[in-house]
Amino acid sequence: MILYPAIDLKDGECVRLIKGDMDAATVFNASPADQAAQFERQGFEYLHVVDLNGAFAGQSVNGDAVDAILNSVSIPIQLGGGLRDMAGIDAWLDKGIARVILGTAAVRDPQLVHNACRAFPHKIAVGIDARGGRVAVEGWAETSDLAATTLARRFEDAGVAAVIYTDIDRDGVLAGLNIESTLDLANSVTIPVIASGGLASITDVERLLQPDAAILNGAISGRALYDGRLDAAEALSLIAARRPST
Repeated sequence: MILYPAIDLKDGECVRLIKGDMDAATVFNASPADQAAQFERQGFEYLHVVDLNGAFAGQSVNGDAVDAILNSVSIPIQLGGGLRDMAGIDAWLDKGIARVILGTAAVRDPQLVHNACRAFPHKIAVGIDARGGRVAVEGWAETSDLAATTLARRFEDAGVAAVIYTDIDRDGVLAGLNIESTLDLANSVTIPVIASGGLASITDVERLLQPDAAILNGAISGRALYDGRLDAAEALSLIAARRPST
């Protein structure tokens, strides 16, 4: 199980939102690169970065901040937000991003996901952000009629590296992960699933380490890490202790 610390970028700063509301942003670090370096020093193995402005604009907006993050850490980074074409995907992978996340594009242009998976094996993730079980797009500004599980199944044979499933109603409010819905999704496909939205405390980490959640690839944590509700050292130690010995 991998715990992914989240760096959400808005206007060049590291912020957290509440339920995806751009007007409810709290700035936690004016330097995303510094925040990324902190997470690496704490022992995290992978970063989750989202260009929030890009998600609304449909193209990368916080590119300078992402470049700075790339230059500040050696651990792999998955990046989402505004990636809607092969040129953008190729450009970020060429710069050193380990995995790109396609969200709105997965709904609007599913063929792009298939083409990208063929061109860049093991480097394409699909972000499925749901409100009431229905997929939201365009930076969560629009909710479709498409069920999250239906969208995930469309990419079953595409070669997607992971599905990142976010429960929007829990994102940023520290209500706890929606384990039931996440496991339902994970059990409906063979693609690895990463849980996101609402991780609030060490209790959530403990829940993720239960046998029925072993199917999950990991989980993303944002606000809980920033405000101290989740202690990084405690969480990473617990995860390490539960890993099978080799």
